[in-house]
Amino acid sequence: MPHVAFLGLGAIGRPMAVRLANAPGVTLTVWNRTRDKAERFAKEHDARAADSPADAARTADVVITCFAVSADVDSVLDGPDGLLAGMRRGTTLVDCTSGDPNSSRRIAGRLDGLGIAFLDAPVSGGTSGAEQGTLTVMVGGDAAVLARVRPVLEPFGTKIVHCGAVGAGDALKSVNNALLAVHVWSAAEGLAALAKAGVRPDVALDVINASSGRSNASMNLFPERVLTRAFPRTFRLALLAKDAGIAAAVAREQKVPAPLLQLTADLFRIAHTSLGEEADHVEAVRLVEQWAGQEIA
Repeated sequence: MPHVAFLGLGAIGRPMAVRLANAPGVTLTVWNRTRDKAERFAKEHDARAADSPADAARTADVVITCFAVSADVDSVLDGPDGLLAGMRRGTTLVDCTSGDPNSSRRIAGRLDGLGIAFLDAPVSGGTSGAEQGTLTVMVGGDAAVLARVRPVLEPFGTKIVHCGAVGAGDALKSVNNALLAVHVWSAAEGLAALAKAGVRPDVALDVINASSGRSNASMNLFPERVLTRAFPRTFRLALLAKDAGIAAAVAREQKVPAPLLQLTADLFRIAHTSLGEEADHVEAVRLVEQWAGQEIA
């Protein structure tokens, strides 16, 4: 197993890095913009906390970035402390950020001229999937590069899929999340309407989940989080709004008419603005309830 540098110890990144720290034979260096997180991680696990992205990358064969948006990856590339100051020719940068395809293609182009390979490799499965090592990893880039670094992805990903050229992983992740957004919003509208018509939401879900209208939202998210009013914060609404926007942009760039994707992106942008930065993605239901004048419970 090669030496791995992991940058970004957020809600998803930290448990991914834990899986790597516990994998046999891995030498792990971690970096985080909030240095205490990296230092605490290094004390709790078999890892070294780096002083900078350059320091993290200097001895790494594979560098993994896991941030909120593509702009965060750009922000750690340049300057005397940036990744490009530390990465050597032959290094591979695996970006697990749920980024946008154009940014990934631009970064890949820059790195290619330096002899550094790039894969966009966003993940799906949430914090529980990261903790259990059962994430799905959607990879864009050279299949031979993926084959070479696959052992580094396996500690946190059970389903690792080569999706196509650079940017393909980002595009697929954005569409997947846009569908999640569609399901959350449409289920909220339908259940609010049914509640106002006198049908209890638990009864409605019992029927829907035994019928053709079911989805992960109706089968899991609504019973566990909406009807209970728990709304645990597992994945920020801000990030789902970003992903839905990327999916709508992908459709526009490919000249595919996608009015539903565009409307969903617009609705989740409004929900994000209304509910704030810390709201969970399922809390978009609260805005539907507000507009309908009907709680789903």
